Amino acid sequence: METLLTTVIWDGKTISDILTLEFLASAVGNVMAAVTILVVGFLVGGWARRRLTSLGGKHAHLDITLFNFLGNVARYVVIGFAFLFVLNTFGVQTTSVVAIIGAAGLAIGLALQGTLSNVAAGVMIVFFRPIKIGDFVEVNGQMGTVKDITLNCTELAAISNVQVIIPNSQVWGNTITNYSAYDTRRAEWVFGVGYGVNLKVAEEAIIKTILADPRAKTDPEPFIQVNNLGASSVDFLVRVWCNSADFFAFQADMKRKVKEALDEAGVDIPFPTQTVVHVQK
Repeated sequence: METLLTTVIWDGKTISDILTLEFLASAVGNVMAAVTILVVGFLVGGWARRRLTSLGGKHAHLDITLFNFLGNVARYVVIGFAFLFVLNTFGVQTTSVVAIIGAAGLAIGLALQGTLSNVAAGVMIVFFRPIKIGDFVEVNGQMGTVKDITLNCTELAAISNVQVIIPNSQVWGNTITNYSAYDTRRAEWVFGVGYGVNLKVAEEAIIKTILADPRAKTDPEPFIQVNNLGASSVDFLVRVWCNSADFFAFQADMKRKVKEALDEAGVDIPFPTQTVVHVQK
């Protein structure tokens, strides 16, 4: 029994040393200090993240995407330092721990190359900003509004309000179509009329109807021209500029309004017909 009590089990301490009130009080104090440090670390990390995020939202000229990213980085850095302080509280040499973490990080990095490529791509997206939160984009065949950009992935809300998660490496490594990058867009239509109609009347009915809409811009100048002589119709190509936010609704509304205007002007709109020939034997 005496031999067991004098057995060294940790940091030169024997079992008899550990069973003393002094050691137990010290251990309890260390545990309480560690818990306090972790709680404070998480609280400070959360506070730093919220402060940086709110700072980006207060000023219109600041990019909220960048400040969300910086907020997450600040939170992880604070929590990381909190864990180092906890280890130091228990007498662990943090320099050796950092060296071990570095070696382990290299091994983990080799095993998680795909994840690290997503992180690297996330950093590139945040700092070069091909897209940002609130943009309507098409990426990797997916179309939607950017809701969030994290270190690993980009979140889109599809047109049907379905959540779409795309790894950052597939965002940065693919063609990005950003429909919100510019303030204005050019809407385009093709309207077909019959060969027997007065083209001047048809042209005036089309352009007058479109320009009567307040969303249509006259600068740059609208374009309308006969673009194609089809099998059963003369096709007008029409291009008119509008605000990017109005594009989809404007383009859709004009199809119906122009059709109604052509009907009112007596302009024939052809449609494909098929003649069935019956052969009698």
